[in-house]
Amino acid sequence: MVTKRLECGSATNGALAKGCEHCINGSKMVLFVSGRCNTGCFYCPVSNEKKGKDVIYANERKIGSEDEMISEAEGMDATGTGITGGDPLLNMERTLRMIRMLKKKFGKEHHIHLYTSSIDLEKTKALEAAGLDEIRFHPPISLWENIGTTDLGKIIASSKMDVGIEVPAIPDLAAQLEKLIKDAAAMGVKFININELEFSESNWEMISARHYELKDELSSAILGSEALAKKLLKRFPDAKIHFCSSSFKDSVQLRKRLIRMAEKNAKEYDVVTEDGTVLKGIVYADDLEAAAELLRNEYDVPDELMFIDPVRKRMEIASWIVEEIATELPFKCYIVEEYPTADRLEVERIPL
Repeated sequence: MVTKRLECGSATNGALAKGCEHCINGSKMVLFVSGRCNTGCFYCPVSNEKKGKDVIYANERKIGSEDEMISEAEGMDATGTGITGGDPLLNMERTLRMIRMLKKKFGKEHHIHLYTSSIDLEKTKALEAAGLDEIRFHPPISLWENIGTTDLGKIIASSKMDVGIEVPAIPDLAAQLEKLIKDAAAMGVKFININELEFSESNWEMISARHYELKDELSSAILGSEALAKKLLKRFPDAKIHFCSSSFKDSVQLRKRLIRMAEKNAKEYDVVTEDGTVLKGIVYADDLEAAAELLRNEYDVPDELMFIDPVRKRMEIASWIVEEIATELPFKCYIVEEYPTADRLEVERIPL
C-alpha cells in the first residue's frame, strides 16, 4: 500500500476510520464524558481542569444536562460524535445513556466513536448494543508487547463495530510499538491510529522528566515522534495505519469545526474569518437602549445589524458600520475577534 500524504504532515497507508472522516470534515462533536481514568499514562494531554474530575464537556462547553449536549451538537450540525475522557468505560451508565440519546435524536446515520483504555469484552458488547459504531482502544504501554493476553481478539471476532487501536508514537518505545502494530494487525483490527506525541500543560513535567525535546519552536510536538510514525507506515504497509500530526488538530480539525459552527450560528452583523473566528463591533454605553435609538435615528442602522447583549452588558453591531462612525459616537467602541464556541473566547480586541 502506498503512503498517502494528508494535510499538515499527516499520512495514511489505508482507508481512514469513519470517525476520522467526520473529524477531518470538522463535523465531529467532541464529547468528554468524565475525567476519571485508572490508566495513568505519563503523556496524557487532558487539561488540569478535566483530568481526574467527573465533569462533562461538549466541545469547549461544560455541560450539566443532556439537553445542553444536544444543543451543542445542533449548533455545529454535527454528523458524528467522538466520546472521550478520561476513560468513558468507568462511567458506563452515563456513556450508554448519551450514546442512546444521540442516536435517538440524530438517527442511526449519526456516527459515534469512543476512546478507551479498558479492553473489556462485556462492556464493549453493551456499548455496541446502545448504538456505538466504532471503538478505539488505547492500551497502556504495559500491554504493547502482550496485547494478545487481552480480550481484543474476542472483541474483534464478536463485534460488528469497527475496532481499532489508537496510541502515540513514543520515540524511545519503537520496538514495543512495532510489536503492538504487528499483533493488532494480525488480530484483524480495522485501523491503527498513531498520534504525534506532544507536550501539554498537564503532562509537561512528566514528559520533560524523560528528556524529550520539542520538535521546533512553533510546535508542541515531541522531536522524533513524527519520524517514528512515518517509519512505521513504511515498515507495515498493509496494517492500515493513519498518522495524525500535532498541527493537524489545530490547523485542520479545529479550524473546520469552528468554521462550521460560525457559519451555522453567525448573525447578520458577524463576519466569519477563514480561521473560523467571528469579527463584530462592540459598543459600551450606560444606557444601551438609548444608544440603540441613537444609532437607528441618526445613523440609520437597521435592527438586524445590532443586538443588545444583556448578559455581557454591551451592544454588538456590524463591524463595518461601527468602523465608520466610532469617532462620532460618545461611546467606547471596539472591533473584537471571538471564537464561535459557547465560551466565546476573545482572540483580539481593537479600540476604535
